[in-house]
Amino acid sequence: MRQLPLGVTLRASAIFDSFAQGANAEVVAALQEKGGDPLWLWGGPGCGKTHLLQAVCAAAEGPAAYFPLSDRSLPPAALRGLATCRAICLDDTHAVAGDLGWERRLFGLFNEAGEAGSRLVFAARRPPRQLEWRLDDWRSRAAACVVYHVRELDEAGRAEALELRAAQRGIALPSETLEYLMRRVPRDLPSLLKLLDELDEASLAAQRRLTIPFIRAALEKHADTKP
Repeated sequence: MRQLPLGVTLRASAIFDSFAQGANAEVVAALQEKGGDPLWLWGGPGCGKTHLLQAVCAAAEGPAAYFPLSDRSLPPAALRGLATCRAICLDDTHAVAGDLGWERRLFGLFNEAGEAGSRLVFAARRPPRQLEWRLDDWRSRAAACVVYHVRELDEAGRAEALELRAAQRGIALPSETLEYLMRRVPRDLPSLLKLLDELDEASLAAQRRLTIPFIRAALEKHADTKP
């Protein structure tokens, strides 16, 4: 897999098997297909778009590239040459809407990837037709993507996502411990997963299991150390 010089590391946990699908089974199935039309995923923060893009890269049969367009430290020319990758995943595409330099490069990459037969997947917070593009040629290409709405998980889906992350980290997470976490901490999925990772690290350091008393003590200690 190709790694870009962006200081970006693909998360080892970001694979299809660790993604709680919820209402997104059709999206996952489309992403797992080989080849096909360019795809555009859209949805709010924390719905799993980045996880899915990185899962496409992890599953690619050959070089793959993940590029977050929210990182504006590199120029549009940084996208040159990516069409040689088997899978090209561009995150936060909404971040460059209205920037002619980036839109021209996206238009070029779209055409190059089509000629090379490379898989192209975009992610953004809105569908392509709802973004304020300046370059008509790119607007038409973006609108030609197959569009999928990535929907946020409900409570059952968030619990499944926690169980999948726990299993991936080798954590024994009894149902009562899972229920305690779901009741006592923020319900948005990124916060839940981050907290689970932190609790796992704390339990390893203390050589303790993730029991309710241990989690309660860890959360109280964390609250006490806040400024």
